[in-house]
Amino acid sequence: MKTPDSRFYCPLIAVGDTELDETESNHAIRVCRAVAGDVLQLCDGKGHYADASVVKADSRACTVHIDSVEDAPMPRPLLNLAIGCLKDDALEEVVFHAAQTELDSITFLRTDYSQEPKNSDLHKTVRRSELKSLVSLKQSKKPWLTRIEGPVEFDRWLEAYNGDIILCDIDGDDSLPTISSRVATGSTKPVTILIGPEGGFSPREIELAKKFTAGKVELMKLGNTRLRARTAAIVALGKLL
Repeated sequence: MKTPDSRFYCPLIAVGDTELDETESNHAIRVCRAVAGDVLQLCDGKGHYADASVVKADSRACTVHIDSVEDAPMPRPLLNLAIGCLKDDALEEVVFHAAQTELDSITFLRTDYSQEPKNSDLHKTVRRSELKSLVSLKQSKKPWLTRIEGPVEFDRWLEAYNGDIILCDIDGDDSLPTISSRVATGSTKPVTILIGPEGGFSPREIELAKKFTAGKVELMKLGNTRLRARTAAIVALGKLL
């Protein structure tokens, strides 16, 4: 009996028999060559794991049996990322890398300098980003799926948001407390890193962010060089995780 070195996504993990969807079934049976009796590691992206034995090795509808469900040892992450909409496939690139970390959500913001059509719903980009986040969930073996949200106007997001904000700024603090140190002090407030599009946030948006009152606002310096937006997002995560 073998266990493929991969996690498989199952949105409803419960004791008993369950059927994987066609994508996960194909991955288990055709790619990992699992057979009846093999054990698959399942995750639901909501903080639950399970070892499941293959009952029916069908590449379109693989049936597995779960004896017990395990809860993740850590709570849902507090850290979030909100980034201005970018052109081409840059947003998907950000998601591909960022969603491998302990990140609760990534929100796409429509800002004054966003580099995407204002009348676009970014449906395809959002959907592809959701798929990349799901792949990252399984690859990184983390318990929580990074949610993809938006696109939403920056002003509307700021009005609805309740939590702390970290605005990346050349004049900011070079060393802010990490998320783990914040949790250690008892903090339970969500924290969102704000990354502007190429060209950054507009002066108007920066002032709005600095005047935010539903949480603490901190400025974080990412270094002495000017970074592309997609690079800034990863550097910011590295400084806080």
